[in-house]
Amino acid sequence: MNHKFLKIHPKDNVLVALEDLYKDDEVIDVTTRITIHNPIPAKHKFAKYTINPGEDIIMYGTLVGKATTKIDSGEKISTVNVSHQSQSYTNKETLFHWDLPDVSVWKDQFFLGYHRNDGQVGTANYWLVIPLVFCENRNVEVMKNAFLEELGFVKQNPYKAYVRRMVRLYEQGKNHSAEPFEMVTHTSTSSSIFENVDGIKFLTHQGGCGGTRQDAEMLCSLFAGYINNPNVAGATILSLGCQNAQISILQEKLKSLNPDHDKSVFYIEQQKEGTEQSMLAKAIQKTFNGLIEANTLKRKPAPLSKLTIGLECGGSDGFSGISANPTVGRVSDLIVALGGKAILAEFPELCGVEQQLIDRCNNTTIANKFIHLMKSYANAAEAVGSGFDMNPSPGNIKDGLITDAMKSAGAAKKGGTSPIVDVLDYTEYAKKRGLNLLCTPGNDVESTTALAGSGANIILFTTGLGTPTGNPIAPVVKISSNTTLAKRMNDIIDIDTGSIITGDHTIKEMGEKLLALIIKVASGQIKTKAQHLHQDDFIPWKRGISL
Repeated sequence: MNHKFLKIHPKDNVLVALEDLYKDDEVIDVTTRITIHNPIPAKHKFAKYTINPGEDIIMYGTLVGKATTKIDSGEKISTVNVSHQSQSYTNKETLFHWDLPDVSVWKDQFFLGYHRNDGQVGTANYWLVIPLVFCENRNVEVMKNAFLEELGFVKQNPYKAYVRRMVRLYEQGKNHSAEPFEMVTHTSTSSSIFENVDGIKFLTHQGGCGGTRQDAEMLCSLFAGYINNPNVAGATILSLGCQNAQISILQEKLKSLNPDHDKSVFYIEQQKEGTEQSMLAKAIQKTFNGLIEANTLKRKPAPLSKLTIGLECGGSDGFSGISANPTVGRVSDLIVALGGKAILAEFPELCGVEQQLIDRCNNTTIANKFIHLMKSYANAAEAVGSGFDMNPSPGNIKDGLITDAMKSAGAAKKGGTSPIVDVLDYTEYAKKRGLNLLCTPGNDVESTTALAGSGANIILFTTGLGTPTGNPIAPVVKISSNTTLAKRMNDIIDIDTGSIITGDHTIKEMGEKLLALIIKVASGQIKTKAQHLHQDDFIPWKRGISL
């Protein structure tokens, strides 16, 4: 790799600056000498040769934009001279052949997981407390406050002591604003009482009633997926009683998802129980009994084929598509070749690479479902005056991702190169071994929430700008695209792929390193940074327009 710039695909007419380039600098692409026209910050792109107005911008070998003005050789491309343009797509017409990667090094390796009766294996063992409607959020919080510190599942908030010190200094008439903050070392999130339980997770949300009946039904489907996830031992369900999201709907969704479902699920309805006190006492007692039951399960060896990895990116930058995302794609290919499952989400960030994905589908039925979901989503966005082209955030644009098609071409790299075995609508559960596509928004938390609901027992999350996102039940491994970020926000980053940019490591090497880390996380030997920070983000998608 040239350490100053990168040409990703032979067809590309724009190049990526790997380091800051300055006016009148010269770079050479094979035999083409390019004089830098204006300063090009690292991560941004510049024209290989003169591109006239109306001509295509090609990157990753695909259409990612259209020139709106003349772009000189060596000139930075930006929102000033390029607009969004994506490749059109049609039905599946070609056969797809995949050369499996060599997995001989990994085929006999295993992780230590929690084996469920339905054959799934969890990377964690959680108990869930779920409100069917926002009216029960307060009761969930009361239970949370009662359980976590008493059972030792959460460390004391270090910021409380910090505030206490400032209050004391203020009362003494001293300068409290200069008081330094010292973070205590992270403590274990496991309980000394229930050593085989990784925690109790208390979910809250703003749904369950007041919206459409479809919203309530979708919420129950999501909860069914969470309860069915192998990382969950059982659940306590709090219901008010009169809401749209009825207990019966959740029970039907669970039965439909897994007819042999045998996990303990306790349903408690406030309008039947009477006083809040009697309801909470019953809920706490049931939950405690559930924890005793969950604690009987111990980690045992499981093949890597029992891993279901969710593939997600957030706070992406101009390096994400050439370091972090391809590294995750390499791991996806390894997991698929080993017989496991991978789930690629964020449909707005597949805009422009649809035809590539369509051609990778195992059959036309799967391909047609993908086409239908993509077109329906895009049409719904356009109906309210938006569109996939509005997906890139200000941070994306500032760091070199100036069109959605450009962002998408890099984001799709997380899915590796394997065939697509299934296409899932939101809340559908991944049951086929191989790469699955899952319809979700690009919104980080809505998407990670959906991945866990579709069965992911670990989530790989790439970021170039820094995104402090986690999930209540699936460990989230945070992967940085550049070393500057990894050093600046080391409290949220688990592994850095910036050495790919500098040429010190290959994508293959970083993929092997990441998979080794995944095995340790899946075995409970290492907690992710998101787990240490108790980053339990949970936002259900209401199927409105969220990009």
